[in-house]
Amino acid sequence: MLWQPSLSDDYTKAAPADLARRIDARRRELGRSLIILGHHYQADEVIRHADFTGDSLKLSQLAAREVAANGARFVVFCGVHFMAETADMLTPDDVSVVLPDLSAGCSMADMADYDETVLAWDMLTSALADANWRGRIIPVTYINSSAAIKAFVGARAGAVCTSSNARFVLEWALAGGATPRRKGEDIKVLFLPDQHLGRNTAAALDIDVARQTAVYDPRRTARGEPLGGMTREQLVRSTVLLWAGHCSVHKLFRPEHCDQVRAADKDAPRARRTRILVHPECCKEVVDKADLAGSTEFIIRAIEAAEPGSSWAVGTETHLVNRLARAAAARNVSVRMLSDCQCLCTTMYRIDPPHLCWALDQLAAGKVVNRITVHPKVRQPALLALQRMLDLAGTAPAPAAAHRPHAVASGGGD
Repeated sequence: MLWQPSLSDDYTKAAPADLARRIDARRRELGRSLIILGHHYQADEVIRHADFTGDSLKLSQLAAREVAANGARFVVFCGVHFMAETADMLTPDDVSVVLPDLSAGCSMADMADYDETVLAWDMLTSALADANWRGRIIPVTYINSSAAIKAFVGARAGAVCTSSNARFVLEWALAGGATPRRKGEDIKVLFLPDQHLGRNTAAALDIDVARQTAVYDPRRTARGEPLGGMTREQLVRSTVLLWAGHCSVHKLFRPEHCDQVRAADKDAPRARRTRILVHPECCKEVVDKADLAGSTEFIIRAIEAAEPGSSWAVGTETHLVNRLARAAAARNVSVRMLSDCQCLCTTMYRIDPPHLCWALDQLAAGKVVNRITVHPKVRQPALLALQRMLDLAGTAPAPAAAHRPHAVASGGGD
């Protein structure tokens, strides 16, 4: 986590209405030089100020298009650190990407440290060579990872994926990636950093996850266990090697929460039963019990298309679910959290009106604070990994779109 200086009382003790007024005034003052991006998991009091809302990749792509179209010089990303890194990589060098609170990180992204990943790669490849294995490991990283991990993957012929295209990218990797698989050649995929998305995606491809996946845990390596806790036999027979990372929000949803929904509906007609909709960052046991699983944008579209009178229990971040519930209620659609626990992205929540107001005040005064930059040596291979995914999905950046205040980014990402 990066260090964020404390704010003065002028921000921390200001009334919410006063902060909102000050933010709006700064937005008008900065005009078209400014773009504010708001991730779906942000609180409503931040989202209200966003020019665009969406998932991390789509927001970064929109920022790049808006910069090209309107010459914006500042992109304020109300998200977390890895998202701001992606925006920096996709925008010109003279555009400043600002994260209002530097402590807004991502616990999942932090679980894949670059040096630990290099060590894991060396250990795994060496152990496979000792076992006379002949093949290739192709790394794939979820978009929810640091620029350094994206660069690691890009430099080793791998690609980035999102939760909506993970299946397609995993199929690409298992087919040999950028170099088609040779006859008789064995391919393994190292999937970073979310083991649950990797496991759920492998299962969707009919891979026997009990026998053909294994988990590499860098903490176990640090304790002296070989191969991150997996056995040599597991390593050799596995098709997908899963990094021991997870989302702290989606880990809170448990199979028993699904069971509770089913038990409450056991006497209801089938058509009136609550449908369970979850994100694939949830553990496989939850995904298996759900009716539907998909990316954040998939969840949004599913609720927007839900029939009046239907009921839904949704397993994803609480701010998003609450917004979906309010909008759906107007159409007589019932939406609630799958779990009664507070499934809040606490690091995302660090971006709040006081920090947003402070960052905009500084920009208006001619001072860029909390600028997020990716070193050129990291940017090149990281962009290569991103571009492989975009080329696969056919979603390379399109010509710039007109400015659309408070638009919702479509498509899938995190």
